[in-house]
Amino acid sequence: MFSAGGDKDKDKDKDKDKDKDKDKKKKKKAKASDSDDSDPEAEKGKKKKGKGKKKKEERPPSPDIEFDSLEEFVLQPAQQGVTVKCKVTRDQRGLDKGLYPTYYLHLDNEKKVFLLAGRKRKKSTTSNYLISIDPTDLSRGGENFIGKLRSNYLGTKFTVFDNALHPDRALPDMSNARQELAAIIYETNVLGMKGPRRLTVIIPGMGKDSERVPLRPRSDNDGLLMKFQNRKLDNLIELHNKTPTWNEETASHVLNFNGRVTQASIKNFQIVHSKDLDYIVMQFGRVADDAFTLDYSYPMCAVQAFAIALSSFDGKITCE
Repeated sequence: MFSAGGDKDKDKDKDKDKDKDKDKKKKKKAKASDSDDSDPEAEKGKKKKGKGKKKKEERPPSPDIEFDSLEEFVLQPAQQGVTVKCKVTRDQRGLDKGLYPTYYLHLDNEKKVFLLAGRKRKKSTTSNYLISIDPTDLSRGGENFIGKLRSNYLGTKFTVFDNALHPDRALPDMSNARQELAAIIYETNVLGMKGPRRLTVIIPGMGKDSERVPLRPRSDNDGLLMKFQNRKLDNLIELHNKTPTWNEETASHVLNFNGRVTQASIKNFQIVHSKDLDYIVMQFGRVADDAFTLDYSYPMCAVQAFAIALSSFDGKITCE
């Protein structure tokens, strides 16, 4: 499903089947689905007010994950069979952080290991987010710069790059040129129809060694967005947000986040492949005013997942 060129990997299919079984077991245990437009559990909690203190809900934590190099870890695809559970926090304190918040990504466990930080650049013609492996250094020229997220003028299409050189400054063989890690496309809502956002994510395919196939385009005409537009998807993976189901009882669109999301938000979403809607490649959702959970699995890496989350915060007048 994720192999470049459509190659099949038996071990990958076994892991996928295991994930399916785990998801089925979790679904049986889940009391109710979490929601992207409303939260059934929250509604029940409101009705129970006055009947004693409500026990604080605990999110399933991330498994213990260890790594030697943060820079390598955030760019490597998640290990097959492991869901990396993270938390995104938004810092809006300060004179300009209302317009330019800083976002932080940590592992969602007791250690709360820092992974990434991101912030929108102030003097850019389009939305442009810098991503760093140092929470105190968000400069383009800093040695902790790990990648960036760039949008089009409407804020409906985004490209994620790593920290290598622009093609104009790279070697003739492009060996040191920057890679495109993902493209994110939000479907425009020109008719103003109500309902959840729709987005497509394009990422490079995976080789037989479970490593990402590098994509170093010489220009935007060779990039992920143009390849998607022309339907040239060889060695690429096309993902979409999972379509929520309509819940008559709560009169809202709902998704099952298995306890990882607790508040309603238009920003809540799950990313899946059309061939296996039960395998959640990534999910993102609100748990507090400025706190969100972000979970990702193979073949996605932390930088890709964090950049997709950052794109959801950017204003999209034509998508609402």
